[in-house]
Amino acid sequence: MSGPLAGLKVIEMVGLGPCPFAAMLLADMGAEVIRIDRKAAPGAANPFPMLGTRYDVMARGRRSLALDLKDSLARDTLLDLVERADILIEGFRPGVMERLGLGPDACLARNPKLVFGRVTGWGQDGPLAQVAGHDINYIALSGMLHAMGRPDSPPAPPLNLLGDFGGGGMLLAFGVLCAALDAQKSGRGQVVDAAMTDGAALLGAMVYGFRAFGAWSAERGANMLDGGAHFYDTYACADGRFVSVGAIEPQFYARLLELAGIDDPDFAAQLDRARWPELKERLAGIFALRTRDEWCALLEGSEACFAPVLDLAEAPQHPHNAARGTFIDVAGVIQPAPAPRFSRTPPPVPDMPDAPGAHSADILRAWGIPDATIARLNP
Repeated sequence: MSGPLAGLKVIEMVGLGPCPFAAMLLADMGAEVIRIDRKAAPGAANPFPMLGTRYDVMARGRRSLALDLKDSLARDTLLDLVERADILIEGFRPGVMERLGLGPDACLARNPKLVFGRVTGWGQDGPLAQVAGHDINYIALSGMLHAMGRPDSPPAPPLNLLGDFGGGGMLLAFGVLCAALDAQKSGRGQVVDAAMTDGAALLGAMVYGFRAFGAWSAERGANMLDGGAHFYDTYACADGRFVSVGAIEPQFYARLLELAGIDDPDFAAQLDRARWPELKERLAGIFALRTRDEWCALLEGSEACFAPVLDLAEAPQHPHNAARGTFIDVAGVIQPAPAPRFSRTPPPVPDMPDAPGAHSADILRAWGIPDATIARLNP
């Protein structure tokens, strides 16, 4: 393996959403991550048929070991693997790993330097810790969902980017790496409790600061960064496609007006919030006069803080993304490339996702499990 995390050994308890995303981030950077998949009974139906195929992008770059954790030998073997690992990550409800005999106490007893990363929606404690939920619920409790959307509509879900991935998986990856760095100095591991509602709130740190200062309204669509300002929003074009404008600074705003041919003196009142609704309506009328491509020819690459709104098929084809290699092809599936970039230790190109259990015997052997035990496990 190459990459800045080469040599780091991680066990991933396979789940959904934030945990595989965190594992992907670690594997993308060169860590050896083994996935602990459930050992399915022969002929058992797969409730998520995309998982374990080349389309399961978040499973890329890792090998899979399938174990039946209801079996005592499989559990003991996993604890043997824990002795050789730097990090274990899991995304089950609080208490599930403990009931399996694989909780933090059991794992740290076998490996005192282990970092035990846990990601959940509500956290490991608190009144809601055992309650079911999904991304939308966690960001709702953080205060951030209320701030998103148009003023005449209910709050709009930002896909599952804020809770599952930004506030959950990404902060789990950050947290376990922080703890692993500490373990190298202290010789002691610890538990990392990554709650999506905590993480989503943290992503809103700037907005909470604005609110405390009196610069953020609780009304959706009334603030500079939520679509309230005419100079920071998306607009429909003549062909039904969209463009984005983010001309916040006066010099960028002036360039937008200049290139768009707007010389109406009313637009000089850029920061007059009372004028924003009127100016937004008038700017919408201007953008509706040309197609998206016509606006791109006029504004893209300028200092007007402009970009076309691309769909998932268009984004990989954009010249900037193509030049940087922002997207890659893995086994015929176009997907985002590992990020960020490193000048000296570039990460490897990810392998396609492993089928569940595809390398069970190889992993066990490589991690030092005796052949007799492997034979009994019958992976």
